[in-house]
Amino acid sequence: MADSDYHFNIPNIQDNPTGWGPCSLPEQFLDMPYQQFSKNDRLGKVADWTGNTYQDRRYANKYQSQFGAGSQYAYFHEEDETTFQLVDTTRVHKPMHHRGRFRMNQQRNLRNRERMKQAQQAQMQVLSKTAKGRERDRIQQVRKWQKQMRHKFDNKGQAPVKNRDASVTVRPEWQVIEEMDFPRLGKLSLPNVNEGKDVYTCGAVEYYDKTYDRVTCKLEKPLQRVNRIFHKVTTTDDPIIRQLTKSEGTVFATDSIIATLMCATRSVYSWDVVVQETAAEPPHEEGNSINSPRNLALEATFINHNFSQQVLKMGEEKYSLENPNPFIQADEDGEVASVAYRYRMWDLGDSVDLIVRCEHDAVMLGPNSEPQFINIKALNEWDPRCSGNIDWRQKLDTQRGAVLANELKNNSCKLAKWTVQALLAGSDQIKFGYVSRVHVRDSAKHAILGTQQFKPKEFADQINLNMDNAWGILRCIIDQCMKLKEGKYLIMKDPNKVYLYLQNYIYMFVFSKTFLAYLTLGIG
Repeated sequence: MADSDYHFNIPNIQDNPTGWGPCSLPEQFLDMPYQQFSKNDRLGKVADWTGNTYQDRRYANKYQSQFGAGSQYAYFHEEDETTFQLVDTTRVHKPMHHRGRFRMNQQRNLRNRERMKQAQQAQMQVLSKTAKGRERDRIQQVRKWQKQMRHKFDNKGQAPVKNRDASVTVRPEWQVIEEMDFPRLGKLSLPNVNEGKDVYTCGAVEYYDKTYDRVTCKLEKPLQRVNRIFHKVTTTDDPIIRQLTKSEGTVFATDSIIATLMCATRSVYSWDVVVQETAAEPPHEEGNSINSPRNLALEATFINHNFSQQVLKMGEEKYSLENPNPFIQADEDGEVASVAYRYRMWDLGDSVDLIVRCEHDAVMLGPNSEPQFINIKALNEWDPRCSGNIDWRQKLDTQRGAVLANELKNNSCKLAKWTVQALLAGSDQIKFGYVSRVHVRDSAKHAILGTQQFKPKEFADQINLNMDNAWGILRCIIDQCMKLKEGKYLIMKDPNKVYLYLQNYIYMFVFSKTFLAYLTLGIG
């Protein structure tokens, strides 16, 4: 064959003088849809033919485009599937050590259930009629708990993620100004903050009745309803703070607000400085159930108000501070709760003077007959099956440390806030009462099972509460707020993340020459 029979056509090479790539699109590719991509998209998916490379759900969307899944450009091989046939129909034989294992386990479980049933029947025969009823109730509760545990975990043994609701409805037009993550806040520290000094004191408190220190589970006392007026006045409505803004301080707040911010890293529920109960394992029941989170919060508030007044020597002489209670109105019909207010100031440095309205609940005589101010709080039990299976009536008298440790695990944020409030007020003692439902299904009747007393500083060390870190968190939030323009802002704890969001709108911080922290719902 002659050399002239061989032809080599040189392709047309486009020269792009401004960069790389073709200068124009070929005609067969004109008007064809184009899938956008991001420079962050990974290219490993071109080798993933089955889509089962990554079993972990965390990597399920590892190669998914940031601009969408691209399903409109996916390749569907329906015709290929219809022509596919499995040729090898040989039965796969299991190894000898795998044969009959499931059947043996199933038979063993059936035998164990039968033995337990026979043992329960034999036990029921020797019990009295009343004891039989209690045993039936116990068995039903155990079965109900087992059913809840089975539904609690999915097939892979992992607890499902629970989405909690935000304390306020976040509107789409709100702008997130600052995000403060908990790990960063947990590393802050502001040491050497001096003891606060009193700038104004007012109110009157009653003496604590020490007979309640002798209350036990066997000698329990019913919790009484005490009809007294509790003033929960926000910062901006406080006439004393309005007066102090003209002469002293740059930052003003109530003790409940400051304690909430200082203990933010311990919180679980969402809050916007409205106090929320926490728990390591939040209640499962919702709606109108007595054990729904909202109803439990109302029950805890009811218990605290009544317990803090019942344990006092009502009707006797009160211990009065320099000035009268500024919140008592002449037209109020009813007796005002025992409370004393201390307006205290702390120097946080860099011309930041913090003034906090702190509270005392009562007073008692010390070892040398000196007056000691105390804060009184109530821990409440609503269902021991949902709080670590520690029944207070069985454990409180003999294992009070275990009961308190369980409360610290389930309500770490609440106890930390109470401790911070006692430290800010300069209280000599903090007294906890243990209040439980008379019947687990009745949220209206309660009984006092015991009391326990601590010095706030010692209790803070016991629960690992670092006040240097608490002051550091507060100072960080103050510094962020000081940078903002004059206006109204909201600080909110994200309901499902360990972040604090500083969002525009709603009333939390008001800025001018000074700024005021106050609550929108009248608590604090």
